[in-house]
Amino acid sequence: MTSGYDSKRILVTGAAGFLGSHLCERLVDQGHEVLGIDNYFTGRRANVAHLLNRPNFELMRHDVTLPLFVEVDEIYNLACPASPVHYQHDPVQTTKTSVHGAINMLGLAKRTGAKILQASTSEVYGDPEQHPQTEEYWGNVNPIGPRSCYDEGKRCAETLFFDYHRQNGVKIKVMRIFNTYGPRMHPEDGRVVSNFIMQALTGQPITIYGDGQQTRSFCYVDDLIEGMIRLMNSPDEVTGPINIGNPGEFTIRELAEKVVEMVGAEAELVFRDLPVNDPMQRKPDIGKAQSILGWEPTVSLEQGLEKTIGYFRGIVTR
Repeated sequence: MTSGYDSKRILVTGAAGFLGSHLCERLVDQGHEVLGIDNYFTGRRANVAHLLNRPNFELMRHDVTLPLFVEVDEIYNLACPASPVHYQHDPVQTTKTSVHGAINMLGLAKRTGAKILQASTSEVYGDPEQHPQTEEYWGNVNPIGPRSCYDEGKRCAETLFFDYHRQNGVKIKVMRIFNTYGPRMHPEDGRVVSNFIMQALTGQPITIYGDGQQTRSFCYVDDLIEGMIRLMNSPDEVTGPINIGNPGEFTIRELAEKVVEMVGAEAELVFRDLPVNDPMQRKPDIGKAQSILGWEPTVSLEQGLEKTIGYFRGIVTR
């Protein structure tokens, strides 16, 4: 807990989303003055309802594609729909959120002298030809496919961050987030962890796209937020990009079978065609996070799934 003199004024965009709400909670508990903004496209006020009576937390409805004039010391730019279901719903707006949002938040950082962190994504690597993916890998991305609004939007945002840093001296941090899961995920976001858990809890068949042999690495949200805060608090010369994710690699079928076992359901696995440009493998090289930030994940997949299943069980039984 910081003293009043040590606390910072921190802006979190996408504050009512899955990651944003956990970040706000952590920063508020540390004693910082936190201003959260969200346009509620995918974020939900319920995610931060427990913070609304805290004297050092304020929530504002605002879209990052529009300028914002506030006085802050740090900015965490998390605003953008992150699941294919949501970001493909309005792909033009998704690109605007990544690009215009980055420009507006970088402009705010330039004016106030604030340090700014960009929540980028492992999607910048596309369907990778390098495994595991290091930060030096430039990626294998389709620039005109149905996922491009998100992939290329985030790549352009990274470009803007480094250009503002080189041209204007803005203090930047860029983190590339790999698959993250935990309580407060949207139950209908279309991502495998939430899909599998909701299907298992409601007695539906478990839908696997492709043959289930494609791999992913799953990072529990508490570990991710710890890495994010460590990156923000690192020396100014540490700009990133830095991968933050869990290098434990599982096939999608293994995840499905693990969820079914932990839920205690008897569920059939059904297979559907793989979506266009869906990557076949994804695993972070976290060497930089370990050496520079002293960070590595501590929550196992089974521990994280237990907490996440408990959260979704509460939603289903309401």
